[in-house]
Amino acid sequence: MLADIIEYDFLRNTFLTGLLIGIIAPLLGTFIVVRRLSLIADALSHVTLAGIAFGLLLEKKFAATIVTPLYGGMAFSVIGSIFIEKLRGVYKAYEELAIPIILSGGVGLSLIFISLADGFNTELFNFLFGSVSAVSQKDFLSILGISIFVIIVIFLFYKELFTLSFDEEHASVSGIHAKRIHFLFIILTALVIAASIRIVGVLLVSALMTLPVASAMRLARGFKQTIILSVIFGELAVVLGLFSGYYFSIPPGGTIVLVSIIILLLSISAKRFTFNSKRERESA
Repeated sequence: MLADIIEYDFLRNTFLTGLLIGIIAPLLGTFIVVRRLSLIADALSHVTLAGIAFGLLLEKKFAATIVTPLYGGMAFSVIGSIFIEKLRGVYKAYEELAIPIILSGGVGLSLIFISLADGFNTELFNFLFGSVSAVSQKDFLSILGISIFVIIVIFLFYKELFTLSFDEEHASVSGIHAKRIHFLFIILTALVIAASIRIVGVLLVSALMTLPVASAMRLARGFKQTIILSVIFGELAVVLGLFSGYYFSIPPGGTIVLVSIIILLLSISAKRFTFNSKRERESA
C-alpha cells in the first residue's frame, strides 16, 4: 500500500486525511467523554447523514455542484448542533433530551432524502461505512482546514474547555462564558464528525471519538496524558484500519473500529495485570 500511496493521489489523500482524523477525533472526543456527552456524536452523525443525502439528492435531481454531499453534511451537522443547544435551553431540567430529539430528526430526514434520491447507491454506501478511495483533493483540503481550526481553538481555549468539562458551575463563577464556550465546543464537534465521515463512515464515526479515549482512560494518570494517549490510539486505529481495509477490499470504517476495540481490550487487560501485580507485591 505504501507504494500505491506514493503513486495514486486518491490513496494519498485518504491516508493523509486519516492521519488528520486520527488526531482531531480523539482530541475532541476526550472532552466529549469527560463531559458525558458521548451520545451527541451519534446524534450529529445522523444529522450529517441527512445533509449528505440532501447533497446527493441535489446532485442527482438538479446536477448541482455547489452543495456537494460533504458540504451538505457539514452544514446540516452545524445546524443540528445549534438546535441541540437551543433545546438544551428549553429543557433545562432534562438537557440530555435534546440529543435523541435531534437524532430522531436526523434519521427521519435521511430516510426522506434517500427515498427522494431513489434509494441507496455506491457513493452513499461509502459515506455510511467509509472508503479508501472516496477522498478527493477538495475533500482533503476542506478537512485539513477543519483540522487546523479545531487544533487552534482547543489550544486557545484549553483552560476554559478543561474547567467547563469538570465543573460547569465553577467555570461560570470564575467568569468563563460557559454558554459561549459550550456553543463553540458543539460547533467543533459537528465539524469533526462531518470531516471524519469520509474515512470512518456515518454509522461508526462516534466510535473513533470515544473508543480511543476509553482505552486511554484505563492507562493515563491525568487529563493531558489521556489526550496524548487518545491521539496515539486513534492514529494507530486509523492507520491499521486503512491498511486492513485496503488489503481486504472492505470499508475501512469497520476495520478502524475493530482495531480500536482490540486496543481497548488490551488496555483493560494491561490495567488489570498491573493492578494484580501491584497487589501481589504489597501482599508479599
